[in-house]
Amino acid sequence: MSTETPTPAAETGRLRGPLAYLPGIVLLIAVGLLGKYTEIWVNAVVKDHHWRFPDIEYVLWAIIFGLIIANTVGVHRIFKPGIGSYEFWLKAGIVALGSRFVLGDVAKLGGTSFVLILIDMTVAGAIILTVARLLNLSGKLGSLLAIGTSICGVSAIVAARGTIRARNADVGYAIAAILTLGAVALFTLPALGHGLGLTDHEFGLWAGLAVDNTAETTATGYAYSDAAGKVAVLVKSTRNALIGFVVLGFALFWAARGEADALAPGLRAKAAFVWEKFPKFVLGFLAVSALATVHWIDKAQLTNLGNVSKWAFLLTFAGVGLNTDFRELGRTGWRPLAVAVVGLVVVATVSLGLVLFTVRVLHWGVAD
Repeated sequence: MSTETPTPAAETGRLRGPLAYLPGIVLLIAVGLLGKYTEIWVNAVVKDHHWRFPDIEYVLWAIIFGLIIANTVGVHRIFKPGIGSYEFWLKAGIVALGSRFVLGDVAKLGGTSFVLILIDMTVAGAIILTVARLLNLSGKLGSLLAIGTSICGVSAIVAARGTIRARNADVGYAIAAILTLGAVALFTLPALGHGLGLTDHEFGLWAGLAVDNTAETTATGYAYSDAAGKVAVLVKSTRNALIGFVVLGFALFWAARGEADALAPGLRAKAAFVWEKFPKFVLGFLAVSALATVHWIDKAQLTNLGNVSKWAFLLTFAGVGLNTDFRELGRTGWRPLAVAVVGLVVVATVSLGLVLFTVRVLHWGVAD
């Protein structure tokens, strides 16, 4: 990924402080609303003319408009800080979404997800590392791709970056490959889900298990349906909670070979390491869910939190498109991308099989 060094004149012309985020946030709102009203307008036209046309959710419209802007006219640097805040809105939306779950459903679905994630992660990680070795990628680039594909995309890669002393080039390649595959999954998995006749619950499980980045997972789930989006977020939050443990495992592996900094000995030091890498917004989600479960949040407040979640996700989906520049992604090269493609196919196939088996045969984790 390239970085731009601003000239003094350009620097002085920039907004500073909180105002620096305003232009980009306004752009996120505009793109998000454009996607929302495009969905309403297209559906109305289709209904009036009795056309056969797929019902494209506002999620995809917002991302499509963001992609068009980012890959044609581009995004001026004055918008960069604000559109970069989409990850904050994603986390805020997930925390607010906790109000839509009671802890019993979280425990039931989270427990099912945990078992499926462990199986999926083990199979996918082993295959990705093997393919990376066959394509002569560096061991650490293979590790980053395995971490990003099996757990939490970019967040997991960033968490592992310094721990395993990965090169900046390897980190850039891994992130670009993961983002590329996230965009592919976003547009292909909902169509496959409809073609396979998956229920909202089944697709939400699948999206939460198969898609790497949290933003793309959320978008993929909501592109299928509102109910599928909620399930996808809960499953992905369970997956995110394992970041610290997975990064710890790779850190110990590379440290044992003298190619990473050794961690302090003792269980307490390792627990502190896991806590440092743990995504804290997951605790916010659980806290809000707990408050809703014991009815410390009244009906009006639940409605308000639901609206906060919808608006936050609207900005998130716009940000996914605006932050995806295919010209940057194209500089990755074919080998890391090939490994990521194998990873996506393996994760998607294995997780779909696990979902269908556990839901349709074992009837695990189906919320009442």
